[in-house]
This record gives sequence, C-alpha cells and structure tokens, in this order.
Amino acid sequence: MSRGPEQGRSSAARGRRMADKARAGTRAPRPPKVDPRDESADIGVEARLAAGVLLNAALEGRGGLDAALSFREVTDLPGPDRAFARAVAMAALRRLGEIDQILDRKLQKSPPLAVRTILRVALAQTLVLETPAFAAVSTAVKLAERETKTRPYKNLVNAVLRGIEREGPGLTTAESNLPEWLAARWRGAYGEATLTGLALAAREEPATDLSLKPDVDAAAVAEALDGEVMIGNTVRTGRRGDLASWPGFDDGIWWVQDAAAAVPVRLLAPTTGESIVDFCAAPGGKTLQIAASGASVVALDRSAPRLKRLAENLARTGLSAEVFAVPAEDWDDPRTFDAVLLDAPCTATGTFRRNPEVLRATKPADVAKLADVQHRLLDAAAERVKPGGRLVYCVCSLEREEGETQVIAFLRRNPAFRTAPADPAAVGAPTEALTPEGWLRILPSMWAEKGGLDGFFIARLDRVG
Repeated sequence: MSRGPEQGRSSAARGRRMADKARAGTRAPRPPKVDPRDESADIGVEARLAAGVLLNAALEGRGGLDAALSFREVTDLPGPDRAFARAVAMAALRRLGEIDQILDRKLQKSPPLAVRTILRVALAQTLVLETPAFAAVSTAVKLAERETKTRPYKNLVNAVLRGIEREGPGLTTAESNLPEWLAARWRGAYGEATLTGLALAAREEPATDLSLKPDVDAAAVAEALDGEVMIGNTVRTGRRGDLASWPGFDDGIWWVQDAAAAVPVRLLAPTTGESIVDFCAAPGGKTLQIAASGASVVALDRSAPRLKRLAENLARTGLSAEVFAVPAEDWDDPRTFDAVLLDAPCTATGTFRRNPEVLRATKPADVAKLADVQHRLLDAAAERVKPGGRLVYCVCSLEREEGETQVIAFLRRNPAFRTAPADPAAVGAPTEALTPEGWLRILPSMWAEKGGLDGFFIARLDRVG
C-alpha cells in the first residue's frame, strides 16, 4: 500500500484528532520566526543546526539522541527553539525513508552526509511539520553556507528544495521508513496487512498517556487536560510542553505511562497487603501502579541514574517502595514474594512511536543477545515466586524470540508454572491482542483510530506447585 506525503499529512492530522479530542491549542512547537524580507537574517538557523545534530546522533546508535540533548548546539538555544529542534529531528526520524526516497529522485549522486542532513531537516519541516517553505529553504541554504565542506553545495540545496516545492514530492511508501530487515521480520511474523499498519503507526507522533491513582476521577483529569479516558482508565491527551505545569502534577495524582505499558500490572492484579517485587523497575511507572494498589513493593534495577526518576515520582505521588540499584539476578536477599513482575530488557522495537530512533539503532544481533538475558532473568524471577504466587513477564518488543519463544521455553524448564489466560477487557488491552495461548501480543497498529499503542508482549504465569 502506497501513500503520498499529502495523504500522510492528512492521516497524521486525523490520527492526532482521534487520539486527542482537544488538539487545538496543543500543537507541535512552531518554527522560530523568519522574516522573508530579511535575506541576511540568521533567525532560526541555530535551531535547524541543532535538529541536524540530534538527527545524526539518533542515527549513530541507541541512546544517541538523549545524549545529544546535552550538546552545546542544543543547550545554548532558548527553550522554544530547543523544542522546535527536537520536533524537527523526531519528524525526520519518523519519515526518514520517505524523505530519502524524495531526495534520491532529485539527486544524481549522493552528496556528503552533512549536505543530506541539511536537506533531511528541511524536508522534515515542510512535509511533516508544515513549516513555510521560504523559512525551511532559506535557513537550509544559510546552513550550507556556514561550513567549508557544505558551502560548495549551497546551490544544490537551494535547487533541490525549490524543485520539490515547485513540483511536489511525488509518491512515497510508509514501509520505506522501516529498516528492511525489521520489515521482513514483521511481514513474516504478522502478515502484510499488519506490516502496513505498523508502518503507518511509525509515522505518527503519539499523544501523552497518564496513569492515575485508583481514587482519582479520570473524567475530571481528562477534562482538565483536554484529553479523553481510554479503556483501563488511562487518560490520553494531546497537550505538549512542560509536564510540571499540567493540572494534577504537583498533586501527584498521575504519572506518564503509555496505555499498553499499564497493562502488565493490571494482569498481575496486585492487592493490598501482598508482597511484590518489580525486577527491572526503572523508569518506574509499573512500580507506581503496584504501590498505588496498596501492595508492598520492592523495585530493583541495575541503573542507579534511571532509578532517580522513580524516586522523584514516588516522592511526588506520596507512594512508597523499597528501591535497590542492583541487577535483579544478583540481588542478595532471601525473600520470596506473592508476585513478581519482570519487564525485561529488550530491543524495545514496540516503542517506535515514541522512540523512532530504536528502529535505526537496533541490529539483528541484538535480538539473540537480549534473548539470552531474558532467559536468565526469567529463571531468576521464578525463584522469587512463592507457591501459589504469580509471575508476569513482559517486553516492549515486537520480536517473537523475546516474547512467545521465551515463555514457551520457560514453561518447558519450569513445570511448576502454568499460563493464566488474560482477559483483555479486564486489563485494558485490545481484544485482538489475545493469543491462542492466553497471552497478550499488543501491536502499535491496534487502536489506530484512537492513536495507537506501544507494542508489548505480556504473559501471566501462575505457580501451581
């Protein structure tokens, strides 16, 4: 299925409206103002330069974009320009394949990466963010003029961008935004129609989902945040900007958590007085869910820096947990628990809506390497489950080796455990996510009419012996 950028823009707008009934007033950051009469002004050039830095950092490897947010080219910008630079970089990442399709039709030979970056940044603005063409083209040419290695290409930059503006971008395919090896895997695992749905989901900027404390009125929160209540009592909002300024933040009544990421704890079903351990807890949304249920929770994670956000959210929400910065399999404590949650380290390919860089950063070898880690953690988690207790295993990956295959192998190794079939409606998951085995396989293309979800595999395993 092929769709042009014009269709893509209307699809993106439609998806955002469906995900957020009050999108008006919560738009993506606007570009820095550029006066078309002032040909000498460099207004907005620094923001575009920062966008290119962020884009290339994301393409260089996992975690690159987050690291680049601390680079001088980004931190020296005023707040609105920083937000715009990040929005441009994310738009370029989501549509990178389509952008390169358009450029390759206009270029007789591939220019240096620095020049292609300038062109990618400009097209992300005009084709995705609907930045006025004069601003995108003018600043792109100014960027090319600034560096010795790109200066000889300034006329090429101008000609290519003005040609696309004049003649239109032509047809592109959403599937081109997916790396070929991942597209082939997903086509084989889920079929051609689902692959198309995944590719379309990868184009979209997701709304923000909030999990609430159990006694909070979801409808009131949704009204205050111009959002809507989703199945499972998640509130989804299209609001952007500083979370700390949002209604309810200081009161600690909600925390950010994708609607799909809230499902594993609902399947775990913690209750007041139970003892539960969250094996790989950071950044902590699931720990907060467990603590809010009234259960006693221990949160483990090997990354002390990543646990800082959990500690901050515990303080803000008034919830409590025992927190240990230690690898779960090395935790030296004799306790066993009523329930164990294992949200295992994974390729995170199911999070591409929020983290489009994972599609470029993940390599085929990562799947097997992480599957070995998941195997060890599952066995360690099983040892912590009391007789009659339960274990929920989940990964935000679309790769079967990290989900279904792991559970099949685990059940063969551990005859004391049985699958407890999930009830999608009861845990706030799409009905079509239920597998024949009773597990949940949530795909980002599900609930597309409401803006989609992160991808997850989730299984509950009860200890019967």
